[in-house]
Amino acid sequence: MSQEKFEYGCLYHVFNRGNNSESIFKEQRNYDLFINLMKKYLLPVADVFAYCLMGNHFHLLVRIKEKDEITAGKKREKPYLGFAHLFNSYTQKINKTYNRKGSLFQEQLKRQIITDNDYFIQVVAYIHLNPVKHGFSDNLNYQYSSYNAILSDKRTLLAREKVLEVFGDKETFIDWHNLQKLKYENLEILES
Repeated sequence: MSQEKFEYGCLYHVFNRGNNSESIFKEQRNYDLFINLMKKYLLPVADVFAYCLMGNHFHLLVRIKEKDEITAGKKREKPYLGFAHLFNSYTQKINKTYNRKGSLFQEQLKRQIITDNDYFIQVVAYIHLNPVKHGFSDNLNYQYSSYNAILSDKRTLLAREKVLEVFGDKETFIDWHNLQKLKYENLEILES
């Protein structure tokens, strides 16, 4: 797995889990807090295409903005600082709320660079199917994933148009996800 620094203009699947597999989202307000902090700290440095937040881990699909697109006040923000601010701020609020100390997340943020549209499509589906895989949901309508926001016409923090452009349209987006879900369910049947 690649652990290079974030490069301007590149797409990444970013993920991490709680320290010692500890729960990082204990109740609904934690999920909401994380999403609000994503808006505050990630959107200035990255476009968010997909996300899924689950109990002890999360997945994001982001494109680091080009250097001239990134601004934080009057100075340019380094992309990794957006992630650092997000995770540090979230950890501080969770530690204070639940009277805990120390690191909430595993030490190293994991990331995989996305190199083409086929890989992009696979990662989007993987992120949205993660709640099914881990038993958080039996369908794609999991509350803390970007699946429904991509299909909605409501305002969103996501770069929804780009996601649908890569898939072709909403119907193809839905069909691709359902096909991947069916493959996953068939694989489960074969393995049991």
